[in-house]
Amino acid sequence: MISRISHVVLAAALAFGASACGQSDGQSSPSQSFVEAPAQTGFDKTLSEAKARLDAQMALPFNVPVPKDAGGGYTHETHKNNAKLIYDAGQLYALTGQEKYAQYAIDLMVAYADVYPGWGFHPEQKEQSPGRMFWQNLNESWWLVHVSQGYGAIKSVASDAQREKIETDLLRNISEFLSDGSPETFNKIHNHGTWATAAVGLTGYAIGDQDYVDQALLGLDKSGNYGFLKQLDRLFSPDGYYNEGPYYQRYALMPFVVFASAVEQNNPERKIFEYRDGILEKAIDTTIQQSYGGLFFPINDALKDKGIATTELLYGVSIAYDLSGDPGLLSIAQEQGKYVLTPESRKVAEDIARGKAKPYDFKTMRLGDGASGGEGALDILRASADPKASVVVMKNTSQGLGHGHFDKLGYIFYDNGTEIIQDYGAARFLNIEAKYGGHYLPENNSFAKQTIAHNALVVDETSHFKGNTKTGNNFHPTAGVFADEADLQISSAQIDTAYEGVNLIRMMAIIHDDALPKPIVIDLMRADASGVRQYDLPVYFSGQLIETNFKLAADPVSRKPLGYENGYQHLWDVARAKPVEGLSQVTWLNDRRFYTVSSAVPNNSEIIFVEVGANDPNFNLRRQQAFILRAAQDGGVSYASVIEPHGEYNPTVEFTLNSHSQVKSLEAFNDGQQDYVRVELKSGQIIGLATSQNMDAQKTHTINVDGQSVTWTGPYTLFHSDAHKTGKK
Repeated sequence: MISRISHVVLAAALAFGASACGQSDGQSSPSQSFVEAPAQTGFDKTLSEAKARLDAQMALPFNVPVPKDAGGGYTHETHKNNAKLIYDAGQLYALTGQEKYAQYAIDLMVAYADVYPGWGFHPEQKEQSPGRMFWQNLNESWWLVHVSQGYGAIKSVASDAQREKIETDLLRNISEFLSDGSPETFNKIHNHGTWATAAVGLTGYAIGDQDYVDQALLGLDKSGNYGFLKQLDRLFSPDGYYNEGPYYQRYALMPFVVFASAVEQNNPERKIFEYRDGILEKAIDTTIQQSYGGLFFPINDALKDKGIATTELLYGVSIAYDLSGDPGLLSIAQEQGKYVLTPESRKVAEDIARGKAKPYDFKTMRLGDGASGGEGALDILRASADPKASVVVMKNTSQGLGHGHFDKLGYIFYDNGTEIIQDYGAARFLNIEAKYGGHYLPENNSFAKQTIAHNALVVDETSHFKGNTKTGNNFHPTAGVFADEADLQISSAQIDTAYEGVNLIRMMAIIHDDALPKPIVIDLMRADASGVRQYDLPVYFSGQLIETNFKLAADPVSRKPLGYENGYQHLWDVARAKPVEGLSQVTWLNDRRFYTVSSAVPNNSEIIFVEVGANDPNFNLRRQQAFILRAAQDGGVSYASVIEPHGEYNPTVEFTLNSHSQVKSLEAFNDGQQDYVRVELKSGQIIGLATSQNMDAQKTHTINVDGQSVTWTGPYTLFHSDAHKTGKK
């Protein structure tokens, strides 16, 4: 007989005195014998609140409505809530031993078993595989993941007749629908497939059906070419990066880790948490690493308010801590501020109360993309361990399947705890039925996915890969230099398939120098091509425009869209200007700190200020702002920029410090394979950064800089200012 799923087994054991590791003898480990659990923890509060919520709900009649509404509608939300009630009731029974919770879950599942077999496809079928209870079977899988765990917890309390009814008419019925009835989803290497296989596998453990478990792990035909294990092989890189990006990584994380926990408990011989060199633990870590200020990097289709407090990561953090004992995870749990009803979560809360938490080790890191790690990378550059320090995220990844955006070599810049140079993320109001039924909005395709919506180079007003996902999935950038040193964090990549006949190369670096009050970012974007092409480089800045070094010309009466397609139709052409002697400087204020982007641009360049919102009659798009560096020329283009945080504005006590940029001039030199960026400050100090596309650490390079030869060895070298050399400011 297959035992119940892991959370249930562990919760029941914990309730009756066993350790959080699920020891069968019920004895505490030696270390636990001498460390008394705190009298009151955050988990205890969660448990009390859950009991109060369930007690109140149990006084009300069941509500199992006939499916009608799309995502966010009444019936959709009611069925979601019922699944949570069943799950919580099961866990409360396991944790407290009070049979009233078990009986409530049993009765509610019987109510569903009475009606589910009679439901056909949902009347509001989504474009993906439709569900019966919900508009897509993804939601059906989510429902079963929760309900199967609830059933596993209370199965021993149910009568034979109740078990037969629930298992046959509900759990098996849904499982068959999600597996044999939806092979295009169940066998798909995609987050929808992850949820489906986890749901059926968890059901198999709950009802004692090994066939379901084997199908979940190995695919419908049990060949191993599909299923949960193949998803672990193909959806994660060796570094733990998930192909669709952090937003969908956190969403897929829950079925991955919950089902893996069940596999570990019931089939320990599989050593599931050791699979692929511990890929699931790496995935939990990289999910956390892909965040700033508690929010995930909003690349690809991402809702920008999702962060580490999401339910999926509550499970992930508690399971990872149970596996590793890493005290840094406790600080993440503290920031989450919430708990789930599992013994692992209880252990986290108790160790936080014991004072075991330490700061999480956020790192500068390269996360390779693709199953083998060779399909580009997401590079995260952190100026320091300070949670409010500058961070550059370079999106040099592969396309990311259908949720991917067309922004090769794009970036996001964070500082002072917030997003300063932004990524739009997705155009969607999830589960708000009034906004296109909660679907991705039409503007997600017409704007949010297009290259011009990102801080990425656009050639001839056309998106990368001509906006074709299938084409984009066939190509990826080549990762270049990457390093994390005390005074320099640097990353580069190139791609020659985004546009025919154009090679895009981008290098970004965080520079620390004693002449600088704060680290700066150097950004060098080059395009190598023949023939006259138009090159647009947007910068989506967040804050209030303060000053420019050029005069803006804006029509005070009317506006018109910047273009007609590829996202340009959604940008208002607000103002235009010419740079001053090849230098463009734009300064804005964000949360009491000033930011200036200084750019060295071709002489024939134009700066265009834009605002999102044109051709948007339903007001679906956020009104974000940007300026675009534009040049049309032969032989490619080079844009060198410095992103400079500086100064302070305090309206409370009415003072302003260092509101002007300290950059006096900026020049970029290139001789084919080598680049040199020279930054001159108003103090007279000069900082230089030399890079090469040749990755040989022993190779010596020389480039001519205004008649003088600059020589260095290896793919990069930072030339510090005199102030840095002498320690003087």
